[in-house]
Amino acid sequence: MSADATDVQVRAGAEGDLASLTELYNHYVRETAITFDTVPFTAEQRLPWLRSHPEDGPHRLLVARDAAEGAPDRVLGYATSSPFRPKPAYSTSVEVSVYLTPHAAGRGIGTLLYERLFAALATEDVHRVYAGIALPNEASVRLHARFGFRHIGTYGEVGRKFGRYWDVAWYEKRLA
Repeated sequence: MSADATDVQVRAGAEGDLASLTELYNHYVRETAITFDTVPFTAEQRLPWLRSHPEDGPHRLLVARDAAEGAPDRVLGYATSSPFRPKPAYSTSVEVSVYLTPHAAGRGIGTLLYERLFAALATEDVHRVYAGIALPNEASVRLHARFGFRHIGTYGEVGRKFGRYWDVAWYEKRLA
């Protein structure tokens, strides 16, 4: 973890974070193929998403905030675990993701968020964790490899955004 990450507070997401979380996510909607959403959201539209991640259980939302003395109180990033698929037999599998504000990249905040998320998931009935990574995204591939994910396959040209097709690599991690 980077020294900068020591000035970061990680806690469960709350409704007071909604505007900042929506703004952060909309950056990726507008500027990147990291998410395949194509239309930015309002905070009101994102409220059901936020509420689907309670403080406990297998579906979590953890928020990283700047905790440095004198720093503005701002969201630096977040990590989630969400249902992998809606059918009941998939209930012990989750899909994870992490999003950082552009100025927070490279500071170890993604690593910190995943450390906390996987520690929380270790106390839940979760057997497998999955992550889909739109390619290319070397930073995300490295982050997931650091946490023991293994590549299990790639969907070729599965999504179209910005007038081109994108591949998505799928990664899997077994939880003890």
